[in-house]
Amino acid sequence: MNARKADLERQFEAGRAQFDQAQEKIKARTGRNLILAILIGVAFGAALLLSLLVVKQLFMLFAVVVAAFATGELVQALRKGDIRVPIVPSVAAAVIAVPVSYFFGAAGQVIAVLGGIVLVTLWRLASSGRHRDARQPGRGLGLDLAAGAFVQGYVTFLATFTVVLTAADGGEWWTLAFIVTAVAADTGAYAFGLMFGKHPMAPVISPKKTWEGFAGAAGTSLVAGVLLALFMLDQPWWFGLLFGAAILASATIGDLIESLIKRDLGIKDMSSWLPGHGGFLDRLDSILPSAAVAFVAFSIFG
Repeated sequence: MNARKADLERQFEAGRAQFDQAQEKIKARTGRNLILAILIGVAFGAALLLSLLVVKQLFMLFAVVVAAFATGELVQALRKGDIRVPIVPSVAAAVIAVPVSYFFGAAGQVIAVLGGIVLVTLWRLASSGRHRDARQPGRGLGLDLAAGAFVQGYVTFLATFTVVLTAADGGEWWTLAFIVTAVAADTGAYAFGLMFGKHPMAPVISPKKTWEGFAGAAGTSLVAGVLLALFMLDQPWWFGLLFGAAILASATIGDLIESLIKRDLGIKDMSSWLPGHGGFLDRLDSILPSAAVAFVAFSIFG
């Protein structure tokens, strides 16, 4: 019995060592804690399903929290590049825009975003008179104002497309479909890039993205698009191909845009709020532009 127990302990330790070694290789390759990232992803997925399929109004609250964190992360990241965007009005504008978009649709969305840009601009202009600006050339008030408008356009405007879409009759299924497709593209890119990635896709912007990963993203997004079109959206298979290809394009562009922003700011992640993922905005990079694409698709075919 003692010999058997010792043998089991040795096997357990050997298996644990192999698992730890595999984890270190994956972390060295991707820079992420894979197990923790999966657990957080599952938790977010459960919250998303609950908010979309049980009580749609819960999705509005879910979107408020995510938009607030994502906006705050981007503002803080810009400050690392010596770009001063006021955080209080930026986050407040995002929080207000979500329920306005939910209850008043696309018209309310546009008005809320434009109002947020005006609020952030006036706040920054008011604060500029109280402090002397001693920054280097090119890092002045004009850049701050442009960056403030960019935050509202990039995060708030794109994020509220999901709210407008979800509020529409049957729109929650389209929201779920585009998010699943975008996640499938991300997962395919991650898995194929990890296993087969050799040829960099955009080495200057994002060195870890490969053409092999893009091929995996294309395959998974097209398959997901067809399945979701047939069994969730009540659309023909060819629509699924178009939908999957459109989400693939928007998700890839969104991923590269955020990588370019982080590269210019000299940071790896927008924040460390989500271990294994980075920040909220790091998880939304492919979702944000895809929301606008899904809204257009719903407006035409939904």
